[in-house]
Amino acid sequence: MKIHEFQAKDLFRDAGIPVPSGMLAGTADQAAQVAKELTGPPWVVKAQIHAGGRGKGGGVRVANSIEEVQRISEEILSTALITPQTGPSGQPVRRVLVEEGLDIEKEYYLGIVVDRKLESPVMIFSQAGGMEIEEVSSSHPELVLAEPIDTENGFMPYHARNIFYGLTPLTDMGMLKDFAPIMTRLYELFIAKDCSLVEINPLVLTKSGALVALDAKINFDDNALFRHKEIARLHDPSEMDKLEAEASKHNINYIRLDGTIGAMVNGAGLAMATMDVIKLAGAEPANFLDVGGGASEEMVQNGLKIILSDERVRAVLINIFGGILRCDVLARGVVKAAKEIEITVPLIVRLEGTNVEEGREILNHSGLDFLVAKDLEEAARMVADQVK
Repeated sequence: MKIHEFQAKDLFRDAGIPVPSGMLAGTADQAAQVAKELTGPPWVVKAQIHAGGRGKGGGVRVANSIEEVQRISEEILSTALITPQTGPSGQPVRRVLVEEGLDIEKEYYLGIVVDRKLESPVMIFSQAGGMEIEEVSSSHPELVLAEPIDTENGFMPYHARNIFYGLTPLTDMGMLKDFAPIMTRLYELFIAKDCSLVEINPLVLTKSGALVALDAKINFDDNALFRHKEIARLHDPSEMDKLEAEASKHNINYIRLDGTIGAMVNGAGLAMATMDVIKLAGAEPANFLDVGGGASEEMVQNGLKIILSDERVRAVLINIFGGILRCDVLARGVVKAAKEIEITVPLIVRLEGTNVEEGREILNHSGLDFLVAKDLEEAARMVADQVK
């Protein structure tokens, strides 16, 4: 689960990590009023959306007067922000964060992720702050330091020293007194809140010698939200694609893609394989949709409705290997969905596994117009042919 920058900074404050003074605004007038209550000029106006690269899209801008704060806020709030992570349609901005400007001496990157190979958190530090860490790692790997952390012992003082002495040239030793506690608190936050990512980019050194988290990004492990009700409440459904938001209401794993072939599958591995064969057949998947191994008729019904709600879908492939989800359950769900929403695109079905004959019989007597594939390869080819 993702949260907004202003929410991440609230968590940083609670953890004792320094952040700039700032307040949220939903209109240009509110932004101007907020600026009057903050130290400035300058002020920084920052779009609040769940996407990176906001600066490249014009979503992070500096203002040197109250009038400029109001004008910039109006511009950001009135258009969809397009960044490298939003796609060409952009993302509507509903709120901006107005912050005091800082006199910056140096920018760093500091973050923590889980390294699956090491099976432990890894703290990542770079002197090339303010840039995307993936770009820095690719073009200047010598500027990226990674410090694995043993969760049994936690973040130790030597971890901070290892990173600090990796600075080139080595900065004032006095900085270590502030640097080490920030890293320690960041790690404690990462563990305590079951994060999958915490990131400060940039962590700035001001000309007065203070270290401040100028930006904040936190992602959480969805599977752990049951024990963090206060974090779950931070979820902003308006930032989700409308179909993805609808799918989440029904506990359906759904991700909208850019293709034209809707797919309903049970099991993440089978879903990935189905998407691969669709592409191999010369078509593009419109979604990833996994109804899960134990799906009910209602889940199947809702899944098909969601697929058909995507105006880009020109054909639907249902690929089910009956195990826990029996083929007859799937068939009944499809028939129920067809009675509530008209299916105007080609429907290709490939069923195998538990109660496959019962499932096929239900579909055959449903009155639906559909094609039956004997295997996955043929199913993908049939879908591609129908679209062409």
